[in-house]
Amino acid sequence: MPTISSQKEFKAIIKESVKEALEEELIKMRLMFFSEVSDKEMRDIEDRHERPEKKSVYSEKIDI
Repeated sequence: MPTISSQKEFKAIIKESVKEALEEELIKMRLMFFSEVSDKEMRDIEDRHERPEKKSVYSEKIDI
């Protein structure tokens, strides 16, 4: 187990842990506010609206 050499390092570790936990909880809260869509409703939405074009506005190919 790594040792913590200073109070500053300990504080940084605690801060990062709290940040990660809050981000996870925020994701859960956001998902709670999305309503479920049934298959019937989804088909109705698709029938009413056209699908977006699959053209990209900008693309770039990089050879590695």
